[in-house]
Amino acid sequence: MAGFNKVILIGNLTRNPELRYTPNGTPVAALGLAVSRRYKQGDDLKEEVCFVDIVVFGKQAEHCGQYLSKGNGIIVDGRLQQRRWETEDGQKRSKHEVVAQTVTFLPKRGDGGGGQHAGGESGMHEDSNYEYEEPQG
Repeated sequence: MAGFNKVILIGNLTRNPELRYTPNGTPVAALGLAVSRRYKQGDDLKEEVCFVDIVVFGKQAEHCGQYLSKGNGIIVDGRLQQRRWETEDGQKRSKHEVVAQTVTFLPKRGDGGGGQHAGGESGMHEDSNYEYEEPQG
C-alpha cells in the first residue's frame, strides 16, 4: 500500500530563522513554529500549543532568513520526516520535523496586506486592489 505524507500548519515563529549553507552551497533555514488549538472544556476555554521544527531549503530558505522574524505568522505546506543520529557517547536519538515545500508569509497583525510566498509569488490576498512590490536589497 502506498503512503501519503502531507502536512499543512499555520502558526507563529518561536524564534528568528537560522540560515546556514550545506557544504555544496544549498541554503537551509531552520524555523521553530508554535501551532495553537483552542477548545472548550466545560465552561473553560483552553489553549494547547504544539511546537514544531521546520526545515526549508533553497531560495525559500534565503527568503525566510531575510524576511521572517520571531512572532511572524506563516503557513507551511510540506512533509513529515524523522531524523535519526547517534550521539558522541553512542546514544541513539531521533526527532520529527516538517520539511517545507512552500512557506507562505502571513500579514502582520494590524497589516491589511496579503501574504507572500517565500518563493516570490503573491498569495492569499483578501483585497483585490492589493499590489505587491518586491523588497529591494
